[in-house]
Amino acid sequence: MLFDIDLRKKLPAFELNARLQSDAKRLVILGASGSGKSLTLQLLAGLVKPDGGHIRIGGETWFDAENDLPAQARKVGLLFQDYALFPHLTVAQNIDFGLNKGWRNPPKRPSEKAVRWLELLKISHIADHYPQQISGGQKQRTALARALVTEPELLLLDEPFAALDTDLRAHTRQEVLQIQQTGGVPMILITHDQADAAVLAEEVWRMDGGRLAKEAV
Repeated sequence: MLFDIDLRKKLPAFELNARLQSDAKRLVILGASGSGKSLTLQLLAGLVKPDGGHIRIGGETWFDAENDLPAQARKVGLLFQDYALFPHLTVAQNIDFGLNKGWRNPPKRPSEKAVRWLELLKISHIADHYPQQISGGQKQRTALARALVTEPELLLLDEPFAALDTDLRAHTRQEVLQIQQTGGVPMILITHDQADAAVLAEEVWRMDGGRLAKEAV
């Protein structure tokens, strides 16, 4: 089983109780704002600790009653909705930051791994630009490259196309699909946009009030 997930988390105004089992490599979780989608990704990534349950990815236990694998050991590539790029770092440095072991800024000369993703995502020409100098689509590609440069075992995408205009959103969906199919990295994408699911999902799960249910094909 690729994904065997049982997440329980109680917050003051919200309770998550989400279960999911699947062998699909591209999962899309659909739901309205406040339904628990982003919290689910934070729990999977190790940024927030569940109150109970388990997380097993590809047969490896990341969390249960006896185990709690640290976030840095989970080999997750996480792409936030706002991209979370460092404004004082160039595009290449932002990508290489994913490979950093500490908080020291990467050198301006990109690593071989960064060069590969700069070329694959067609952003080599802006490698020495800063985030404030590039477009929304270029920021999205930079953040995606930073998530992939670490060769993650799981890619988690939090509303990754929400800030893009309609045409660029359609183009970038296809780009992400191609990257996933080529690299084979399992992916969970959360969104409120049915069009994301139509293009990217092998399986669609609906989240409502902290509960997950698989949608019929």
